Amino acid sequence: MAQTPTGFIHSVETFGLVDGPGVRYVLFLQGCAMRCQYCHNPETWACTRDNAQTPQQAFDAAYRYHNYWRSNGGLTVSGGEPLLQLDFVAELFRLARQKGVHTALDTCGQPFAPDNAAWMARFDALLQNTDLVILDLKEMDEAKHRALTGHGNRNILAMAQYVAQKGVALWVRHVLVPGLTDDAHGLRQLDAFLQTLPTVRRVEVLPYHTLGLFKWQNLGIPYPLDGVRTPTDEEVKTAEDLLHVRAYPDAPKE
Repeated sequence: MAQTPTGFIHSVETFGLVDGPGVRYVLFLQGCAMRCQYCHNPETWACTRDNAQTPQQAFDAAYRYHNYWRSNGGLTVSGGEPLLQLDFVAELFRLARQKGVHTALDTCGQPFAPDNAAWMARFDALLQNTDLVILDLKEMDEAKHRALTGHGNRNILAMAQYVAQKGVALWVRHVLVPGLTDDAHGLRQLDAFLQTLPTVRRVEVLPYHTLGLFKWQNLGIPYPLDGVRTPTDEEVKTAEDLLHVRAYPDAPKE
């Protein structure tokens, strides 16, 4: 008999409005290998292995709020990086599917291991009960991505293609940092890549902000983007135009 996976929870948001369609119960998991220079949740990097829950416990806690979800809300698992707790999320989503709950996976894709058959089998089990993947695509250039996050992006781009091939809906997010992730050439490359993904339902440009700066300071971590400004409305609009954000208005709602 297979052992029930354990999940390590960082925090929850019971009335989320931005991490998927409708009103969401958002479960933030511990642990992330990425070290994004603009991360606004650095306190989720470590997996302290406290606040442990079984998938059933986590789902029961979420389902208490199902009356708020109505026809288009549901459950989102974020982080940290939820794919580091792949089996826990897969079982949680299986329980959600049994109750007809819409499921969304919010991920940066870094753990994706296309050359590992065993890992891919576990990932396929997760996708079977995943209605939406919200994927952060931070930078198209491999070297720039590594400098920005500490990791390459080839497997992340491969994950986007794999999810699309499986027919799972995608929301793609790109954080716009002046002087770092806003160059027109890189945005055009990203747009060209997105056009190859048939299940993209939404593209979002997220303006860089410093609302998480105090967390870096509280943790004693040097903040690498000290002094970097937030983008102007005009710069955000330019990025949205380059990414053809408005090319998906008639996409079916998830």
